Amino acid sequence: MAKLAAEKKRIFIIHGPNLNLLGTRDSEQYGTLTLDKVNTAIRKKARELDVETRIIQTNHEGRIIDLLHRRRKWADGIIINPGAFTHYSYAIRDAIEGIQIPVVEAHLSNIYEREDFRKVSVTKDVCSAQFYGKKVESYLEALSFLSQHLTSNI
Repeated sequence: MAKLAAEKKRIFIIHGPNLNLLGTRDSEQYGTLTLDKVNTAIRKKARELDVETRIIQTNHEGRIIDLLHRRRKWADGIIINPGAFTHYSYAIRDAIEGIQIPVVEAHLSNIYEREDFRKVSVTKDVCSAQFYGKKVESYLEALSFLSQHLTSNI
């Protein structure tokens, strides 16, 4: 069933592995906010943009794939931080490509200024955009971008 143009856009946000440790991990790379504080900032921005969000964190690759498959029916778009899966999970890449809704990749750290293995994103090419290196602001920019992208593609 098609959504009416006046309905709020729905954006599903997936935090990948180890993001539950925010606030205790390397603060230079990831910032000092806990995952709860990151989610609070995301929800505040979503209210400003008048979009509905649902947010989940999981450490499991298969769960991320299941969420992408299942939530494609609810969401107009998805923001994903695949964590370390960014660098090698072709299964998550294939799931993103297969769901046929806009997906935006977000990272707290600048993956291109870290270890060599982190400079590769196997998911980037199947995403509508990628935001990185600005801590929580990466998510907020991704949310603004996706909200605008969804509105302009009505």
